[in-house]
Amino acid sequence: MAYVPASRPLPAAGHAPAEERDSAVVPKLVALFLGIAVGVLIPVMIWLAASAQSASSDAKAAKAAAASAAAAPAMAMPGTAKPATLAGGATATPSFAGVAPANADALAAAHRAVPAALPRLQPGPVARVSLSINHRTISIAPGIRYDAWTFGDSAPGPVIHVRQGQTVKVTLTNDAPMPHSVDFHAARIAPNLAFMDVDPGKSFTFSFKANDAGVFMYHCGTKPVLAHIANGMYGAIVVEPRAGVLPHADRQYVLVSSEWYLNGPGDRQPAQLDIVKADQMTPDWVTWNGYAGQYVKHPLTAMPGDTVRFWVVAAGPSLDTDFHVVGTLLNRAWVNQDMTQSQRNVQTALVPAGGGGVFDVRITKPGLYPFVSHSFASVNMGQVGLLKVGDVQGTMSH
Repeated sequence: MAYVPASRPLPAAGHAPAEERDSAVVPKLVALFLGIAVGVLIPVMIWLAASAQSASSDAKAAKAAAASAAAAPAMAMPGTAKPATLAGGATATPSFAGVAPANADALAAAHRAVPAALPRLQPGPVARVSLSINHRTISIAPGIRYDAWTFGDSAPGPVIHVRQGQTVKVTLTNDAPMPHSVDFHAARIAPNLAFMDVDPGKSFTFSFKANDAGVFMYHCGTKPVLAHIANGMYGAIVVEPRAGVLPHADRQYVLVSSEWYLNGPGDRQPAQLDIVKADQMTPDWVTWNGYAGQYVKHPLTAMPGDTVRFWVVAAGPSLDTDFHVVGTLLNRAWVNQDMTQSQRNVQTALVPAGGGGVFDVRITKPGLYPFVSHSFASVNMGQVGLLKVGDVQGTMSH
């Protein structure tokens, strides 16, 4: 009979020893945990693979879109030109400042200068103003043409002259192929009600009371305003103070300064707006009343001893005007629309873009007196005219 220790009883029939049971449990637990891990990892791996594929597709799509954008020309409104966007940003066309045909002098002499004399007042309590809007080709310098947007037939639009306290009734008729509007700096009125866009072929009428005296800009206020003003949609409204406020003036002239930004020289075919130049404030021409140097060949006139009053608006769209008359001082200067008091004997007066000023000179000696913006880069681009005092022969430039 075999010896068996008393502490280790024999197993019952049909059961494995305890050591065998314990050793079988461990592999089962490991297999269970491995199964669970595999079940979790497989979906994770599938998700990661899908994400990688999606990222790759997005990258390819972005690269294709960038290539397409670089190849396609930039969108522009009618009457504007903007080069394609290149690496580093959009680029402007070269400067065409000073470009002129060989017969420029003859063309300048033949040009019919824009009348600068202040027009008459309308009688009665209501001044009626009709402004038509057109897209047309105009001349902006000798031999240089431009596809402009205009109030009326020209840029600037017609000078409006009203009396302080009059009601101004404005009718705007849009004969252009796109929406336009008008914004009067002389009006205290809700812009959303009065300065609203007028669709092609439509008309719109609104009124305001001209309670503030001075000379003010009016312009198209349709977005982008920079493009609409730069294309020629601006003008001046003179609100004359009540009788007795201003001293007597023998001659009165209205001058509107503005800039032109060209996408081509404009000598062989009309130029259009280069919006990049306008953004960068690098004009090709700067003018009085829309045409470079027109009052050099066709001077404004006065007699010795006359008081000459200049109503000056800086239409911009971006540059200020530093008004100066060479050979004299501004005897009186009403700056920043303050018509209640004047400064005396001013050499140069600032008229900010979108602003206006009123200036009197009294010259006793005959001669040719240039009027300029004393920013002489602007003079080089055409912002110069002559006041001819007395019967003086010849001409000059400055």
